[in-house]
Amino acid sequence: MAASFGTDPITLADMLRVAGDPDFERWQEQIRRTGGCSNPIHLEGWTLTKDRATGETLYSYSTQQEPGGRLRVACGNRRASRCPSCAWMYAGDTYHLIRAGITGDTRKGIAPAVRSHPRVFATLTAPSFGPVHNRPASGRCRCGRTHTEDDPQLGTALDPERYDYAGAVLWNNHAGDLWRRFTIYLRREIARRAGLSQRALPDHCRVSFGKVAEFQKRGAVHFHGVVRLDGPDGPDTEPPAWASVALLDDAIRSAAARVTVDVPAAGCFPARSLKWGTQVDVQPIGGLAEDDLTEETVAAYVAKYATKAAETTGTVDRRIGEVRELDRLPDLPDHTRRLIEACWELNANYPDRLLAHWSHMLGFRGHFSTKSRRYSTTLGALRQVRADFRARQDRKARGYTEDLDDQEGSTLVLAHWTYAGHGHTPGESLLAESIARDIRLNRETAREARADQLDADDWEVCA
Repeated sequence: MAASFGTDPITLADMLRVAGDPDFERWQEQIRRTGGCSNPIHLEGWTLTKDRATGETLYSYSTQQEPGGRLRVACGNRRASRCPSCAWMYAGDTYHLIRAGITGDTRKGIAPAVRSHPRVFATLTAPSFGPVHNRPASGRCRCGRTHTEDDPQLGTALDPERYDYAGAVLWNNHAGDLWRRFTIYLRREIARRAGLSQRALPDHCRVSFGKVAEFQKRGAVHFHGVVRLDGPDGPDTEPPAWASVALLDDAIRSAAARVTVDVPAAGCFPARSLKWGTQVDVQPIGGLAEDDLTEETVAAYVAKYATKAAETTGTVDRRIGEVRELDRLPDLPDHTRRLIEACWELNANYPDRLLAHWSHMLGFRGHFSTKSRRYSTTLGALRQVRADFRARQDRKARGYTEDLDDQEGSTLVLAHWTYAGHGHTPGESLLAESIARDIRLNRETAREARADQLDADDWEVCA
């Protein structure tokens, strides 16, 4: 257990209370099963497993025997600011999902042949809404200073009075629409370069992608995505000979330049035509050039941002019920405060866009990670594999067959569950953090040991 030096007396007393409870070991076991979740869901209820043929009760469980009469399960929140443990698990699932779409993985239903398909890592950015403090190649910002990497001024407006805050939040709010139209135009551009109609393209080639949203320090969303060309039946089929990385690169740039989303005038706010920024980056994945991105690097990069939201701008990670709440947030950066205020100012003029509802996200209302249907496996499928593994472990511990299909055919499960709360007491929170650190350290140590063993095996083969 980590040392608790500096812990306030109330938290320390509560921690000692929890550690001294007769059910402490079972409480620890529950928290370990959640992965050290920071905000577990509390459930009350029971479950019975009966033999369908005889009606005999094979297994019974009730939370009445648990600490506090409750079962704690992981919250599953993807935000690292809310629950680092669940976010770490989410990032791991995203890594495997993205990597499977790059390298192929038969266990996840993706043929290894996708490794030879044209694949690029593309970044689409927002346009400029006004000059901001930055770190240009010259080293000196327009303000005359040379900013350090952690300078809080980075990304903030040089002249707040002239910065287009309304345009910035409207762009964030429509970013999902911009991406959707980009995927449509991308297929059109690929078809045109192949000499095909858009309708005929699926008979020759399929476009697959997996992408994640990231907030820049200025508060504007941009997207990183893996884009892949497959054959007509998806990843299991080879793309046509004309499909190449160069063609895909050119099509992405052209499609991004063509996309527009028109926003009508409302009240005192003028009509706008929203577009992608001019900075479009497209890099091949796993090519022969030394500068090409490796498959693992791309997957790790996407997974990293799958658990983040707008926290890089200093905003809050919860919804803001009314604009007056900003008065109770004195540490909110001025640039971020103005973006949030712009959401509330625009809300009445664009009621269907729910800008006030998404003001804590600076107007962005889209999904942070999405993929096309045939790109890879799904997060749900990865979670199901983990759930099935735990179910087999539990059945083995009870002396039953590990065959889940056999269980479904010969047994009947009855259950009743109710929500009973969430979270930890201050002392529980401190202990859960310690458990989460231990779990993560053990996993990282095991991963490093496996990597060292693989290196050793490779060395023996070479020798």
